[in-house]
Amino acid sequence: MVLQTQNLKIGYIKNGVSLSIQKQINLSLAKGKLVTLIGANGIGKSTLLRTLTGIQNPLQGEVLLNNKNLASYSALTLAQNLSVVLTEKLPPSNLSVFELVALGRQPYTNWVGKLTLEDIEKINWALELTEISHLKDKKHFELSDGQLQKALVARALAQDTPIIILDEPTTHLDLHHKVSLFKLLKKLAQETQKCILFSTHDIDLAIQLSDEMLVMKKDSLQQSEPCLLIENGTFDTLFEDEDISFDKEKGKFVFK
Repeated sequence: MVLQTQNLKIGYIKNGVSLSIQKQINLSLAKGKLVTLIGANGIGKSTLLRTLTGIQNPLQGEVLLNNKNLASYSALTLAQNLSVVLTEKLPPSNLSVFELVALGRQPYTNWVGKLTLEDIEKINWALELTEISHLKDKKHFELSDGQLQKALVARALAQDTPIIILDEPTTHLDLHHKVSLFKLLKKLAQETQKCILFSTHDIDLAIQLSDEMLVMKKDSLQQSEPCLLIENGTFDTLFEDEDISFDKEKGKFVFK
């Protein structure tokens, strides 16, 4: 397994008081898998991702990356083993797409940031895999939302870590680009044998294209293949809204 949790408890410490969001989280993420994290708004998906990536400390329990406690990694070593794509906007800059993707090589470059032949090969490999080589000389602010998201995925690929974690990468995309990004991530997981985990509100797409899903509810987190989650009725109680129900035959949510 690339990443595991053991009796993980997530939440915040506010004014010295521990505020728990969820506890007893035990999950396992394997290489070559596309895994989606879903759940209602405010359920704690971003908190879980921040804890899995070391941005936020767990209240209890452990996160294990390559069988080693996440807290024991130095910042540099962690960046060589885990890459993160967040939803925040990029700061103003004049970076080209090539230069943006090249930032993924920072954990490997020397102190002056000079790119080696290996670094350049990794950057071009990432551009080719994400099918944006033709955009490498464009400025990042000239890209569409869909193109920029692919460039950020390429940056994470260039970082060359066994696991990539993305926080809601499809949020600002139209349906065409959402499907395109889902399919790209699935292809990347299969071809590179990296584990790719991302949170999403596009549950119907996640059901169709994920290898596994993490379904986060108020008091539980279930991990399984989409077909098994459908069979055991996991999606039936995902939303506390009598106007939304899950149709097992169609494999998607319907509105009354």
